[in-house]
Amino acid sequence: MPQIGSFTLLLALVLSAYAFLVGIIAIVRKDDRLGETARRAGIAVWIAVTASATALVISAFRNDFSLAYILEHSNRALPLPYKFAALWSGQEGSLLFWCWLLATYGFILRLRHKVDTRLVAHASVIMSGVQIFFLLLVNFAAHPFAMTVGAIPPDGNGLNPLLQYPEMVIHPPMLYLGYVGMTVPFAFALAALIMKYPGEKWIHITRRWTMVGWAFLTCGIFLGSYWAYKVLGWGGWWGWDPVENASLLPWLTGTAFLHSVMMQEKRGMMKTWNMWLIFSTFLLSILGTFLTRSGVVSSVHAFAQSGIGVWFVWFMAITFATCVFFYVKNKDHLRSEHQLESLISRESSFLFNNVLLLVSAFAVLWGTLFPVLSEWVQGHKITVGPPFFNKVNIPIALCLLLLTAVGPLLAWRRTSTESLKRNFLVPAILALLTAVVLAFGGMKPWADIANFYALVAISLSVLVAATVFSEFWRGGRVIARHNNTNVFAGMVQLTRRNTRRYGGYIVHIGVIIVIIGFAGSAFYQSKEKEMGFGDKMNIGPYTLVCRSYTQDDNPNYRSETAMLDIYKNGKKIDTMYPQRRVYKASEQPATIVANRSTIEEDLYLVYTGVNPDTGNPIIKAHLNPLVWWIWAGAHILVIGTIIALFPNMQASKQALTEKERARALAAAGRTGSTAGAD
Repeated sequence: MPQIGSFTLLLALVLSAYAFLVGIIAIVRKDDRLGETARRAGIAVWIAVTASATALVISAFRNDFSLAYILEHSNRALPLPYKFAALWSGQEGSLLFWCWLLATYGFILRLRHKVDTRLVAHASVIMSGVQIFFLLLVNFAAHPFAMTVGAIPPDGNGLNPLLQYPEMVIHPPMLYLGYVGMTVPFAFALAALIMKYPGEKWIHITRRWTMVGWAFLTCGIFLGSYWAYKVLGWGGWWGWDPVENASLLPWLTGTAFLHSVMMQEKRGMMKTWNMWLIFSTFLLSILGTFLTRSGVVSSVHAFAQSGIGVWFVWFMAITFATCVFFYVKNKDHLRSEHQLESLISRESSFLFNNVLLLVSAFAVLWGTLFPVLSEWVQGHKITVGPPFFNKVNIPIALCLLLLTAVGPLLAWRRTSTESLKRNFLVPAILALLTAVVLAFGGMKPWADIANFYALVAISLSVLVAATVFSEFWRGGRVIARHNNTNVFAGMVQLTRRNTRRYGGYIVHIGVIIVIIGFAGSAFYQSKEKEMGFGDKMNIGPYTLVCRSYTQDDNPNYRSETAMLDIYKNGKKIDTMYPQRRVYKASEQPATIVANRSTIEEDLYLVYTGVNPDTGNPIIKAHLNPLVWWIWAGAHILVIGTIIALFPNMQASKQALTEKERARALAAAGRTGSTAGAD
């Protein structure tokens, strides 16, 4: 298997080089037959990289410890799903997995080459260039099929205990699908700039590919957050860790692009802005990969320090220089066709939305790189912690929530103040009532800045929900009257007729549900106590009683488990089992959190260790309000994105008369979404 894997990796590099060089020659000469050979070479790259990745997985299943990578990231007792996950659990394997995903995206792109042959040919060449870089890495800098030096041990060192968790089987693939997926819109954007591509067809293609990458990136971020919450045992879900921030950066710029692209489609505006948003999203995806692998930042999520960071620096520099060169050369092609006419318009809401997202991205980037920059300047690292990120990003997030509420009420070009007042009045009253009820119901925003932010976040979430519901209700009611059905069936028909717009509204609902979950952190509680038999701990309305604790041993790990009876308001409701493990292959400890999650709050228990003097377990309890809402909102985010990717229902199947269509549009305010368009 090592020989097959090594050979197919080298073959993939040769094929990528052919697809790149011959593709350029075919474009310059306008030789379609030569271009077809380059396209087929690009398809063959996928076959070669697939064979190589398969060889590595088979080696893991066979416990082939003659491979250094398998020796370091697997062992005989490792469960099969984690042996498969070994493909992306280490430096070399994850880069091979990246190559495979990139080849897969390229494979799909080349199969769809008839969408626009010339544009796809240019994009394919650019993707081949990116593929060459990653194949050079796995062939010469981080080879996954390097052999073990010396005698082959009978067993491997085992997978990192932090990675032996179900979410880690799917979290990295989702995150990589998002990172790698941003290569496709980048390739189309750069291709369109090089070609001076006429019209906006390229932007339609790019938007859909960006939505796919954005959806995967969203899944990856939330799965990673869930893993951190469940495995690391610190009681939180986001710590502004450098690698967490690295995944957030392309998500922010990708979100900005998905909003502002509608201005280019509808009004021919922000062409330069959109081009650089795509370039930035791709470069930030590469930056995230660099931060994870270079060792320049410290993170529990990062791979071991290595020398491949220099490769990424050069690649980013060459890519940025290429983007700047073609932008300067062809910038006249990106002139806007219209100007902003009014501050009270859909265009202005998109513009402000973009500015806020980019300010947030810059703040996150600055805080993430500040330790590195400070070391260059002063000779020692100065770390920027969560207080900085929260101080900057919470107000920005609240402003974005306000724009999310106002955006659907605005029309293109300009909106009358009277129309805005009429549509905004009821949602504003509901939000204000929510704030009053929360303030006098115990939230007390005057007592603490965290309480104030929580109250504002929940009130603005009600405002967004009210505006979105009004959009669905008014449009659905018109269709219900026409089809002689109920309003909810009308809403379904409305969504099917404009999936992008109403899928965007559903995404907004997901966002506000996540924000409500974030707001619950203002009321977080924690307590730690040594607990012998019969000992009690109180936290919030809960009483924890230690019933017993046990020890266990299996081929993969040893474990100690505490059994705690849980009482709420004096009534027993559950028994929870926080656990601490030591994995035998690596002798590394790991925490298995016990978590009782409800729509109201999470009771989160951690077995932190044993008092050596008494032999009693030490239990740390966290009470985390509203965490369930974060994971529920994440599901809705993804569902909304999937709906937005579906094509609209054909007008012939459910046609309205022109008069009825005009009435439906008028009822919906002839507005769109800040995440969708008419």
